[in-house]
Amino acid sequence: MATHLKNLSDFSHTTIPNGSDYKIAIVVAEWNAKITGALYQGAFDTLIKHGVKEENIISMPVPGSFELTGAAEILLTKNVGLDAVICLGCVIQGDTKHFDFICDAVANGITNVGIKHSKPVIFGVLTTNDEQQAIDRAGGKHGNKGDEAAITALKMAHFSATI
Repeated sequence: MATHLKNLSDFSHTTIPNGSDYKIAIVVAEWNAKITGALYQGAFDTLIKHGVKEENIISMPVPGSFELTGAAEILLTKNVGLDAVICLGCVIQGDTKHFDFICDAVANGITNVGIKHSKPVIFGVLTTNDEQQAIDRAGGKHGNKGDEAAITALKMAHFSATI
């Protein structure tokens, strides 16, 4: 959990695999574009920094976080050779139960797609109470969840490749 004492995007305590052999897709929701754009940039830059070739990064926008699951499913069904899919989105709490339904569906959907395809499908979706919390986690004081999702993709792709 991010707190004022902890930036979750600090990876100095862990080994990050070189990504030069991996092909990774980033699916990013267009809803809350200011936030998701920052998440995307963090993920993309982190993949490049850790050796993933730019031509091996597939970037696909979708309308909103709900569509991340379907996009991951399509990519893994049609793009043989993907080592991981990163799903990036942002759902901000509102006055209705819509937030709960979307968050639950996306979390379960992303998990199920990964299990179905035996491929890492990474949950990089912010589920915050307000916009400021999202900003804080999209390059702000708590780091960038996009960076974290990219590191997770690299670690899980490496895990999958070594089994």
